[in-house]
Amino acid sequence: MTKKERASFVITTLKELYPTIPIPLDHKDPYTLLIAVLLSAQCTDVRVNQITPLLFAKADNPYDMVKMTVEEIQDIIRPCGLSPMKSKGIYGLSQMLIDNYNGEVPQSFEALESFPAVGHKTASVVMSQAFGVPAFPVDTHIHRLMYRWGLTSGKNVVETEKDAKKIFPRDLWNELHLQIIWYGREYSPARGWSLEKDIITRTIGSKKILSVLLKK
Repeated sequence: MTKKERASFVITTLKELYPTIPIPLDHKDPYTLLIAVLLSAQCTDVRVNQITPLLFAKADNPYDMVKMTVEEIQDIIRPCGLSPMKSKGIYGLSQMLIDNYNGEVPQSFEALESFPAVGHKTASVVMSQAFGVPAFPVDTHIHRLMYRWGLTSGKNVVETEKDAKKIFPRDLWNELHLQIIWYGREYSPARGWSLEKDIITRTIGSKKILSVLLKK
């Protein structure tokens, strides 16, 4: 298969498996999504979805968030890990939203990436899922699968994102990145991988990649 044919197979298969695509992080608006995505760094979505209701019960908007102290925020979000950095980020970005954007989350990559504790991936998730702007946030699931499928030789998520944007049509980016995440969790995990279950890797993965996976 050519790279274009492999990409086409991925698109078709994922569309069949996930005709509708749930967003993994529970939220009600761009602000609560931004906070949830920030919390998801090095933390499972399941854990984030357990913690955000506790946080949002006290503050689900920047004005209420800055009424809390950094320490109070940290006490709530501690189970998500990296709580010192994340709590300062949540407080800091909430204050910036009030000072510079009338409390509204801006629809701009540049603005989002200027906030504390918000990197390119977080900004991309918010832009795509909250505002429908084409983006291709690459996490460890997508990085792993793009390599398994022979669609990238990228050494990191930055290179993999560039390859994904070249290979896949722009109008599919937002749904594809979610479909790949769900597929990775259900069919092609980092641990406990099964050749029989993983139809995409089984079909388009190179012999070299398959031989390595089968040895694990």
